[in-house]
Amino acid sequence: MEEIDRKIVSLLSRNGRMSFTELARQAGLSVSAVHQRVRRLEAEGVITGYIALCNADVIGLPLTAFVSIKPFDPAAPDDLPSRLADLTAIEACHSVAGEENYILKVRVASPTALEDLLQQIRSIANVSTRTTVVLSTPYEYRPPTV
Repeated sequence: MEEIDRKIVSLLSRNGRMSFTELARQAGLSVSAVHQRVRRLEAEGVITGYIALCNADVIGLPLTAFVSIKPFDPAAPDDLPSRLADLTAIEACHSVAGEENYILKVRVASPTALEDLLQQIRSIANVSTRTTVVLSTPYEYRPPTV
């Protein structure tokens, strides 16, 4: 990747709503050149999307937890992500090496909601769970060094 493309990706990863005018100014390019580069980076799959980050406390989901899951039957098909896809409280699903197969990042409204979600996960996926509740998050969604 060219250095100017790295600069554009870095700027957009810090502020995905930056205007093409401002992006061009900070990257040292014309607006049309930066627009072409952004579209090319999107087409090449370097930039995969733009999202709005929400304050979980404000939207009523103050409890974050990581749930490690392991199937009861190691020979069972590895279709856990698709079986759990409809549970919207699961914010992220990571396939991991180690004792567990997946680690889920979940956000819920309360300890009771977490307990209900864990029961749903166990029954839908036929897995054992190990849960770690997040006490605080000093930082999250840090932009990558490109």
